[in-house]
Amino acid sequence: MNRATALTTAAVTVALVALPAAASAEPSLTPAATTTPTTTTPAATTPTTTPTTPTKAPAKKPAAKPKAPKPKAKPKPARLSLTLAAGEYHVGKQTLAMAGRTVRVDGRIAPYVAAQTIVVHVWRGHKKIKDVTVSPKPTKTKQTASFSVSFVSDAGGPVEVAAVHRGTAQQARVEHTTALTVVTPSTSGPFVGLLQQKLAAVGYATPQDGSWGPATARAVLAFRKVNGLSRTSEITPTVVDRLLVGAGGFHVRYPQHGRHVEANLGQQVLALIDNGKVLRAYITSSGKPSTPTVLGTFRFYWKDPGTNAKGMVDSNYFIGGYAIHGYYDVPTYNASHGCLRIPIPDAASVFNWVRIGNIVDVYY
Repeated sequence: MNRATALTTAAVTVALVALPAAASAEPSLTPAATTTPTTTTPAATTPTTTPTTPTKAPAKKPAAKPKAPKPKAKPKPARLSLTLAAGEYHVGKQTLAMAGRTVRVDGRIAPYVAAQTIVVHVWRGHKKIKDVTVSPKPTKTKQTASFSVSFVSDAGGPVEVAAVHRGTAQQARVEHTTALTVVTPSTSGPFVGLLQQKLAAVGYATPQDGSWGPATARAVLAFRKVNGLSRTSEITPTVVDRLLVGAGGFHVRYPQHGRHVEANLGQQVLALIDNGKVLRAYITSSGKPSTPTVLGTFRFYWKDPGTNAKGMVDSNYFIGGYAIHGYYDVPTYNASHGCLRIPIPDAASVFNWVRIGNIVDVYY
């Protein structure tokens, strides 16, 4: 066998060995009646894809809730006060003012907030007598602010002063009121208490019971005598004006005499004095021109209580038969026999105050 034949035989053998394997892999073909070459279209190949894990879509953020509007800041709370600062008088529990005279009211608001205003109303009864808007001014610390309002009531009656801060976005509403009574000079009502208080303050002997009576009338007469006014008990604007400013008291000539009595015969007034202060001043009637009262400085040497045969009541003798004593008749001028007469209702008070050895100064 030559080399070519051997190669052919080997190829055939390989082909035969491979044939059963091919038959098992391919479906068998039925031979057609005629041998016609056929063209086969290769089967479409489905691309092989590697399974992949599906990618999760990013989670959606929940929609943001709309922001609630910020609550409005509450206005600052405030404190407001009113004080009667001038033109008012306190008699017991009453606060009084005089008709026709200026009254000043001071106010304060805290805390201080810029550009705030306050409305002040002043009423007398049902009548509004003032209505004004003010702008408080800050104090030095700027923690508070102050304001002042003045008014005049031309008639008497109850008066109310009301201050109102109406409230803004910066400061809350606040209000405050104060009250007083406006009085006119008279011999009745609250004015009498004020009159008595002022008379006593400058040293005149008067009760302070709020009632007009003979003792208060005598005190007004003594005041008028000392101040060179006509010798009556009339309450005039001059009397009121001087009393309200604390003027018109008895002038002490000998303060160095300590506890003593002074009798001013020019004024027809005598006063009980202690260390330069007038405690009580009274009307008196000294000796008439034909029987004048002795002048000088003396000491009390005898006290005779009660009423004697001459009608002298609670007598305090300072020289000879000259005494300070109560008597039924005490005119506004000098009319005695030389003694210093005082009204009988005042006699006991003077008698109880004077001591043996006290000085009495008698002068014009």
